[in-house]
Amino acid sequence: MNLRSRKQRLIAEINITPFTDVILVLLIIFMITTPLILQSSLKVNLPQAKSASPIRDMGPINIVITNTGAVYVDGAMATRKELRERVYARRKNDPSVGVVVSSDRLVRFKDIVDILDILNASGIKNLNIAAITEG
Repeated sequence: MNLRSRKQRLIAEINITPFTDVILVLLIIFMITTPLILQSSLKVNLPQAKSASPIRDMGPINIVITNTGAVYVDGAMATRKELRERVYARRKNDPSVGVVVSSDRLVRFKDIVDILDILNASGIKNLNIAAITEG
């Protein structure tokens, strides 16, 4: 009887199943937290509405109007002309693109109408206006 034949072979494999589980959990966490980070980067005092309902699908174009009238598109400051160009380019790639407009409650109505006019001229059909619920 040979002693070597009785010894077991050493298995030199790496089990990647736990690693894959960790990566998938991290991916899910980043998918959930990224829209929250983008949405909360600019602080505006949203108006209250009794009939506000949560937006299930945040559109890929997020427009924020601050109380000074400054416009931010997806977190970057933009002029009215740049807003028009960005919205038109995004709509050209995806005709059903959605837009979420968040406006401070102290913004002049004229500034909001200017933005809505630009969106209407660009052909945006899926428009949501952000508000907070009372209560």
